[in-house]
Amino acid sequence: MDSALSDPHNGSAEAGGPANGKTRPPSTPEGIALAYGSLLLMALLPIFFGALRSVRCARGKNASDMPETITSRDAARFPIVASCALLGLYLFFKVYFPNKSYTDSVLKTWKTQKSKKGKTAVIQNPTTRDSHRFPFEIFSQEYINLLLSMYFFVLGILALSHTISPFMNKFFPVNFPNRQYQLLFTQGSGENKEEIINYEFDTKDLVCLGLSSIVGVWYLLRKHWIANNLFGLAFSLNGVELLHLNNVSTGCILLGGLFIYDVFWVFGTNVMVTVAKSFEAPIKLVFPQDLLEKGLEADNFAMLGLGDVVIPGIFIALLLRFDISLKKNTHTYFYTSFAAYIFGLGLTIFIMHIFKHAQSLQYLHIYNICGINAGITEGPRSPSP
Repeated sequence: MDSALSDPHNGSAEAGGPANGKTRPPSTPEGIALAYGSLLLMALLPIFFGALRSVRCARGKNASDMPETITSRDAARFPIVASCALLGLYLFFKVYFPNKSYTDSVLKTWKTQKSKKGKTAVIQNPTTRDSHRFPFEIFSQEYINLLLSMYFFVLGILALSHTISPFMNKFFPVNFPNRQYQLLFTQGSGENKEEIINYEFDTKDLVCLGLSSIVGVWYLLRKHWIANNLFGLAFSLNGVELLHLNNVSTGCILLGGLFIYDVFWVFGTNVMVTVAKSFEAPIKLVFPQDLLEKGLEADNFAMLGLGDVVIPGIFIALLLRFDISLKKNTHTYFYTSFAAYIFGLGLTIFIMHIFKHAQSLQYLHIYNICGINAGITEGPRSPSP
């Protein structure tokens, strides 16, 4: 899900301040600079290393690491699908659960009036006297977020394990007993047999999986911002590495559609920011602006959605693969688009800081597209004159 860069907790009680209505103390200039600089660095790292790993991924023969190719049709449909998903989440969090105090009062009333035989009670609306059914005990926001946490707990462990595996291989001794394993799941028999899952791994991968599980348990129990960022960086790097565009025209369609998507959902409505703050999952990178004052227990965050890292990242990775296909020592297209990303993200942070409002990364999309030949496709051919 694409998301906006925002500063949701900058001295505002409405945007996450204390429940007693007192505003948070304003962030210091040093804390703000540290937060913005850290977000910028965290956005660049998965794009740079993910682009490098995407080159090896495109050349790899392991079925478990084969990239997913995004076509022009997929790129055109993505903003529509993302909009439907975003609006659905917004309606779920904002309408179905208007606020915690209301939900708690309904729960209390429902429990006192609950039928002994059934698990769904009828509550009389004091205004309209209409009867409504509230299965809150099953579908409360707390339980939904717990379910989402478990889902991203599993995905995060797998993503983080895949991310750290190449780095961890350097720390294993030469005589480490490394056994090979294969997880194979097929459908049918004989000539009609079809592979559904074919995943190859070894003992070193199992060790990485164990280390990633420790981070996963930490995130599940504490929801700490460092654990959130570890998962977020892993998701971003895996997305840039494994999601491949088939050509630059597809990338331009995708970024152009998301330009409109970002502008509408961030500036036209408050949907994007509401979902980002209500959705308890590692779908964003966060960094505290009060780290210097409170240390690791800081809670005044600026955030950057993973979509604003992955989507431009797969476009930049495409240009790196094209540069390498030219078999030249220069990576002109890659460095140009990477510099455009840095400029666009820096400009977005500056605008957000000046106007104190969440910003879509529209500048990022524009500068990634500008100056790039839309006729470039991957393959060993010379660039257009």
